[in-house]
Amino acid sequence: MSKFELKLPRMGESVAEATLTTWLKEIGDTIELDEPIFEIATDKVDSEVPSEVEGVLVEKLFEVDDVVKVGQTVAIIETDGTTEDVSEGDEHSSEKSSAAEATAAVAERVEVAKEVVSSPVRKEQGTNGTERFYSPLVKNIAKQEGISVQQLDSIQGTGKEGRVTKNDILAYVENGQTETAVAKAPIEHTKEKEISSVVPEKKEQKESNVSANSNTTNGEVIEMTRMGKLIAKHMSDSVSTSAHVQSFIEVDVTNIVNWRNSVKSDFEKREGEKLTFTPIFMEAVAKALKKYPMMNISVLGDKVIKKKNINIGMAAALPDGNLIVPVIKNADQLNLVGMAKVINDLADRARSNNLKPDEVQEGTYTVTNVGTFGSVFGTPIINQPQVGILALGAIRKIPSVIETKEGDFIGIRSKMYLSHSYDHRVVNGALGSMFVKAVADYLEAWDTEREV
Repeated sequence: MSKFELKLPRMGESVAEATLTTWLKEIGDTIELDEPIFEIATDKVDSEVPSEVEGVLVEKLFEVDDVVKVGQTVAIIETDGTTEDVSEGDEHSSEKSSAAEATAAVAERVEVAKEVVSSPVRKEQGTNGTERFYSPLVKNIAKQEGISVQQLDSIQGTGKEGRVTKNDILAYVENGQTETAVAKAPIEHTKEKEISSVVPEKKEQKESNVSANSNTTNGEVIEMTRMGKLIAKHMSDSVSTSAHVQSFIEVDVTNIVNWRNSVKSDFEKREGEKLTFTPIFMEAVAKALKKYPMMNISVLGDKVIKKKNINIGMAAALPDGNLIVPVIKNADQLNLVGMAKVINDLADRARSNNLKPDEVQEGTYTVTNVGTFGSVFGTPIINQPQVGILALGAIRKIPSVIETKEGDFIGIRSKMYLSHSYDHRVVNGALGSMFVKAVADYLEAWDTEREV
């Protein structure tokens, strides 16, 4: 018998830690190779972590809601692996000694991991002078719901050693106890600055509670999902951060529609992939970003960060109604076939919740297709810290004036609107308009003889 340390795997350059959300196996359970053991969540995506070996789960080193750093041991799995004899005498003895040392090393690392989990560094000072543990998930919910430290201290925890769990704080919010906690808080011992922040909070929470109570009379109160809450905060933060301005342009995509209709069947037979309009639009956006690199930036304080890579995020709707934005890395380096394969793969895995955390990170510009739902155009909110987002409207057949050498006449054309939202703090109207015009020009100049 030997023991295997299952560590939190590397999930991308920009992901250093994750929250353990669910244990899928219990101690004593038999585990197959590649079978999911636990689920983790970052601020972007949820993922399952599979086992790298077959065996039996013998120890869990972290609890639900704990934050785990990449490379930390999360579980110990006992395997049937045995050391193979390669020779007699001293070599065999040496091998057994090495195995014993390895086992001792595993045990030592287990103890270190336990100390990390129970370390008081992860606790916070309460108002009563005592140290109390609050998981990152609980603190995040408290922040979103406007729950103060005093209110957190007043919640009766049902977790280990009185720890406040996710269910505890959600029940606290659902029961509408926030107003009472504020009223009972020791305001006389609070600094003047803290008093000014508590009073408006009480008013807002009272209005929220009244609204919730009135809604329950004739309707149903539905708890927002974890991802829904993150999206809501991300959107409201973006609106309060960026000065949103929009530019709109109408595009004639008749040539693209006719060309795609003529090649899509052969493309699917040859590549095993469907050719949608999305890779065509993404190719146009990538070319426009290369032409106007100051749209491929982010803002950090009073500095502008010019990105080297063109990584285009594409907003994708999930079955539960939420959105996720997988990222096409180095989009300007892909041909149309490569673009179609990457987009189809990301979209399929987004819908089945199988994206890796790194695949929703490091986007430099975002595209959202509101036309999928029949919208003619939209005014999307910028995906921070980016400075622009493009909405693709529905393609419609409409009567249009067609200019020819023989004169103008009315004909049926396939047209759509592009809606460009950009951050007016760093992108002026000229750049914002020229960028979306470049996308439109590329689409309207589509080569109908192009081979793919």
